[in-house]
Parts: sequence; C-alpha cells; structure tokens
Amino acid sequence: MLYELRVYTAHPGKLPALQARFRDHTTKLFEKHGIKNVGYWTNAVGGRSDELVYMLAFESMGHRETSWAAFGSDPDWQKARAASEVDGPLVHHVENRFMSPTDFSPLG
Repeated sequence: MLYELRVYTAHPGKLPALQARFRDHTTKLFEKHGIKNVGYWTNAVGGRSDELVYMLAFESMGHRETSWAAFGSDPDWQKARAASEVDGPLVHHVENRFMSPTDFSPLG
C-alpha cells in the first residue's frame, strides 16, 4: 500500500470554500476513481491556520498515476473546480509526500 500525504495551503480567506469543495465533491470523486480517502485534517495547534492536510491510499504508484489521471479528466471534477474558483483560485500551493508503512506500522 502506498500512502500520499498532501498539504494544501489556501489563499487568504479561502479555506472554508476549499473544505466545502472537498466535502461536497472531491472526496466522492476520489472514491469514484479508486482513490481511498484515509483522512482529512486542519491544524488545531501548531502549523498554519490556512492548511488542509489529507491522506490518500493507493495499491501502488501505477494505481496512483492511473487514478489521478482519471480524476483530473473527469468532467464532474472540472465543473466542481471551475464553480468553486469563480472568485479566484482556492489553493496557493500544494505539498505532497509518498509514504510506505514500516514493518511495525498498524497500517502495514
């Protein structure tokens, strides 16, 4: 199993709209394309108040590449993204990391 940790830093004032897009559209579209939603978080203490942190799971890097390509070209995603960004982009920048569980991880 391959885990991808992603951190989205929202433009000022745009975090609620970003969360709404994930809640109402993105998570469902991820699942539609075989992307497993592991969890979504915002910072309660430490970090930045404008970040959405989330983790996805894939069977392999090949599975990730295929799933992301299908998600990115999905007309429902393109429509949801365009509608959410009528007043400008929501995300300032993205960080991502690929992680594999250790042999002692409960997720292994």
